[in-house]
Amino acid sequence: MNTKLKCLLLDDELPGLTYLKMLCEQIPEVEIVKTFNNPEKLLTEIPDLEFDLLISDIEMPGIDGLHLAEMIQDKLVIFCTAYKDYAADAFNIDAVDYITKPVKLERLQKAISKAFERFNKPETAKKFIQLNTDKGKTLLYFSQIQYIKTSLSDSRDKTVLLTDGSFLNLKNVKFDTLLNELPEADFCRVNKKEVVAVKAIKFFNHNEIVLHHLEENNKNTTLLLSETYRSDFLKKVKI
Repeated sequence: MNTKLKCLLLDDELPGLTYLKMLCEQIPEVEIVKTFNNPEKLLTEIPDLEFDLLISDIEMPGIDGLHLAEMIQDKLVIFCTAYKDYAADAFNIDAVDYITKPVKLERLQKAISKAFERFNKPETAKKFIQLNTDKGKTLLYFSQIQYIKTSLSDSRDKTVLLTDGSFLNLKNVKFDTLLNELPEADFCRVNKKEVVAVKAIKFFNHNEIVLHHLEENNKNTTLLLSETYRSDFLKKVKI
């Protein structure tokens, strides 16, 4: 098991880059390999760099952080940005975390811990489940799921909202069966009829959860947080 994550830092604004480097130097699990203030320069040097994690801004001249992350294969990415609008896109490309500026040490430490945990997970960790759908069998990847709800047409079936905005109808499967297969830290039941992926959540309060997903009326999907499942949910999303 690695004791440190080799890390690249990228921010086109030098004060922000300097501040981020200063924070990272206070986190024992991080070894800074190199810092960049130009995304295109980082791309040209990547073949010669050995690293595990990229901590990057998003809005930058030339290549933005989201497109850069998609070009870097099999590397962990944490975004640090002044803008909240890109969170859904960041998680759709499986970013480890999304931090809004100004970055606080405690918040960065939490993100690094998540990256460290993911990095040291065995490669044999299951990433999908095989299920029956109304169109045949499917391999449902955990990273694709935003939420799962009881089907309106048949309570024995479940409807899954995927990260690309499409829906999948799972045939004759119980929530208990699904929850036994889903990664426990990443999914939570919020009421009798719905399970949500933690990464899909935009806002929440004591009684409801608002997702990043926009419905046809251009409003965010909202789920009821019932008293039965509230305690477990709050433990999973605790900052």
